[in-house]
Amino acid sequence: MQSERRRRPIDRVLSLVTDVRAGEGATAILLALNIFLVLAAYSVVKPVREALLGDAAVKAYLYTGVVVLLALLVPLYGRVAGRMPRRRLINVVTVFFALNLVFFYLLFQVGVPLSTQGVVFFLWISVFNVMVVAQFFAFANDIYTTEEGERLFPIVVFGASFGAVAGSLMSREVIPAFGVYLPMILGAVLLVVSLIITNHVDARERRLKEADLPESLTTGMMPAASQEIPIDEVRAAISGQIPIEDVQRTLTGEISIMDIRKALESDEETSLEQPDAKAMLDATAREVDLSGTESPFKMVFSCPYLLMIGLLVLLLNWVNTGGEIIITDVVINVARRQVETGQAAGLTVEEIRGTWWAGFFSAVNIVSLLLQLFVVSRVIKYLGVSVALLILPVIALGTYSLMTLYPVLRYMQWAKVAENSTDYSLNNTVRQMLFLPCTREQKYKAKQAIDSFFHRAGDVLVSVTFFVGTTLFALEARQMAPFNIILVLIWLVLAVLIGREYKRLVASGQPPCTSN
Repeated sequence: MQSERRRRPIDRVLSLVTDVRAGEGATAILLALNIFLVLAAYSVVKPVREALLGDAAVKAYLYTGVVVLLALLVPLYGRVAGRMPRRRLINVVTVFFALNLVFFYLLFQVGVPLSTQGVVFFLWISVFNVMVVAQFFAFANDIYTTEEGERLFPIVVFGASFGAVAGSLMSREVIPAFGVYLPMILGAVLLVVSLIITNHVDARERRLKEADLPESLTTGMMPAASQEIPIDEVRAAISGQIPIEDVQRTLTGEISIMDIRKALESDEETSLEQPDAKAMLDATAREVDLSGTESPFKMVFSCPYLLMIGLLVLLLNWVNTGGEIIITDVVINVARRQVETGQAAGLTVEEIRGTWWAGFFSAVNIVSLLLQLFVVSRVIKYLGVSVALLILPVIALGTYSLMTLYPVLRYMQWAKVAENSTDYSLNNTVRQMLFLPCTREQKYKAKQAIDSFFHRAGDVLVSVTFFVGTTLFALEARQMAPFNIILVLIWLVLAVLIGREYKRLVASGQPPCTSN
């Protein structure tokens, strides 16, 4: 009862969605607003990409260019993250992308050929979308402990789902009234506003959680992608539970974090007198380079847990994008048949297709929002992350089995709505949670590589798959559904393995693949 009285109204309201404890509601709602603005910025400029590109067939080739770009940019981002504190890193990267939008707006006003506009903007937005979103969720992972994240991420990810819907609605109103380029300026403004919220959350969380730490060991001073720092042990030394010399030796690499954790566990009642431990640890930390030095790709490929997550993201995008190509083929054929048989009510093939996709996306957005509000947190609470990971591949298995055995558009539509809405809600939330047990360096480097490079690599594999299937084997796109079933079965096995490793990491309290 005492804890209930201390809860603020916002904590109580958010408890309708998930388990929110005293004082947690404000940060959760701010983070949700933060990612709402980021996704709204992306969604408001996404139609500009489609308007400028012109030739849909070019997309398949451009995704290869995106992967090459990310292969160059991800290591660069890792080096920057290894030098800048998280607030400065997010400020620099977000302002960079916001200024890019302003630059594009001005550049396209001076008569750059439309074909060039489309290619350049497609490459840029495909990088922007994955890198900025991955950076935000690295920030959210950095703020929350594993236990907090499992409870509060459903609120945060709701902001992402709602932002995607709001951005699309804004773009639909702005483009007819002000032209195709103005959404770029609107997107830049939304990014800047999101940055104001990021800075406020960063300052708030550091004030609440890091006031007792030496300044040089706070997130305001340490690089975002820092080495694993024994923060709990630092607090133990400041309170006199363990010798300060042990923590100093850990910071300088002369003793492992595990060694002093064992010492702390075996002698919890000890109380040592050590003068000004906080100042001494601050001085030691200032003399040591705390930045992480491992490259993002090496980090992923050398750690089985991170590599499995990367392959999961790759398979998910491979399956999902492939499914959309399959259903696009069916929609085109249905539209043509309706026009040829006089059942189109005066509509053209393009108008029938546009109407169908508008209804499809509306259904996906509505269902995903409802799932995020009322289902996601309860699935995670009662079934756990490891079981929640299996739900989307099971739905996908049903979707592509239906497409293989009974390819009727109406049933395919609702099966794909179920798949996409679960992906955007439950699966997106759980996928972000997989990084909660990771080190800060893994969150800012490996997560960026996985959420950007591995994600876009899935798009390239879709292109390769359908090129081989339709060219070498003379298959129609809708006949590729059995191949997706094979991918989903691999995905299911991978999800089981990741779920087991996640449970082990949470139970042990140790980050994946750390030597300490």
